Amino acid sequence: MKRKGTKGRGAAAQLREILAANRRGKGLGIYSICSANRFVLEAGMLEAKRGEGLLVIEATSNQVNQFGGYTGQTPAAFVKFVEQVAAEMRFPLKRILLGGDHLGPHVWRREPAAAAMAKAGEMVAAYVRSGFQKIHLDASMPCADDRANAHGSMPDEIVAARAAALCCSAEEARRDLPASAPAPLYVIGTEVPVPGGEAADGQPPEVTRTKDLARTLQITREAFHSFGLSDAWRRVIAVVVQPGVEFGDATVFAYRAGKARPLSRFLPRGWTGVYEAHSTDYQTPGALRQMVLDHFAILKVGPWLTFAFREAVFALAAVEREWLSDRPGRTLSGLPEVLETAMLENPVHWKSYYRGQESDLRIARKYSYSDRCRYYWPEPRVAAALARLLGNLRENPAPLSLLSQYLPGQANAVEASQIANSPEALIHHRILEVLDRYAYATGATREACSQNRRHLC
Repeated sequence: MKRKGTKGRGAAAQLREILAANRRGKGLGIYSICSANRFVLEAGMLEAKRGEGLLVIEATSNQVNQFGGYTGQTPAAFVKFVEQVAAEMRFPLKRILLGGDHLGPHVWRREPAAAAMAKAGEMVAAYVRSGFQKIHLDASMPCADDRANAHGSMPDEIVAARAAALCCSAEEARRDLPASAPAPLYVIGTEVPVPGGEAADGQPPEVTRTKDLARTLQITREAFHSFGLSDAWRRVIAVVVQPGVEFGDATVFAYRAGKARPLSRFLPRGWTGVYEAHSTDYQTPGALRQMVLDHFAILKVGPWLTFAFREAVFALAAVEREWLSDRPGRTLSGLPEVLETAMLENPVHWKSYYRGQESDLRIARKYSYSDRCRYYWPEPRVAAALARLLGNLRENPAPLSLLSQYLPGQANAVEASQIANSPEALIHHRILEVLDRYAYATGATREACSQNRRHLC
């Protein structure tokens, strides 16, 4: 199952080979890290260093756009950020493929469609000009002057025409790139619920029906051809579908291969793409592996990685309190409290997602699987508290007996001389426990956990 070396092949070509192998039933896939968190990206590079494979990193339209997004980064700035992290990690850029997730009018959906689509087109063009090679065109959400149906969905013909219009923006931007630059690869379709949403009624989402998928492909293909995008259509590598997986604040809907079987067996002739699955976070290693075998060849993961990051950081804050609270002249970070204050003072990123009494909201803000606190790590005061926490424990490493209380798996790894007793290494190791599952699921490793972390599964 180990992948062959990738010498001499570009990242886009490597991706297409992996997806073609999946169509042939080879059991290979790729996972895509949807995060702008530095620690998550560093952990992704550490995981990818174990082999010679491809690392796919994606930015979402609300994280990164021409106006900065919630990270404050434009597409060009995000590329520079990833390049900086890669240089520090000594990870080769040629093994990184950058993608844009849900690129469409979602961020501006409260504006009239014409204005929202104009901004979406500018965003897609900025992504392509900045070197993003995997572009998810998603125009499924209604804008302010659109008439959606009772379920909040738009007519397929309008969605397809808007996706094609966005593709035109991407193809036009491609002309500004060097002739040697690889052509963009496209992903179409969307999952249900819309991006940023979650299952709210306690019921698992419905698996995409094959007749709906066939209609999506047909109508989108016709729209591409009508816009003169026949060549671009040949570069549509995947369609986003709903395999029946989702998560809420405290609930995970597990993959059920039986329910997804009609979809997994339906791969239309005359089309060479595969399925892309979103919201695969918190699934078991076996479920993720089965999804790849069932042709859900691209697994997107995001909140689970920042959830693991938050777990590690909160554990380190508890270690800091126990270890350093009595030290004279030492100022503690108070990071959980700083984060909570930031979320209460600016509730825009969580208020419409979390429900219940104040006691429920307090728990959700910290511990929800949707991990809305990931939006607040870039805030200066939160970033400063994190920097203080790391500095305190870097200068005063905690004893293993204390680490074992809050981070037992990481303490075992330190004791076995697998990682250093540094806060950065401890955080990376916690995130790598998650990434190990995806490496196994996509065929990058033969086991659900690496040799160094096997005891944690």
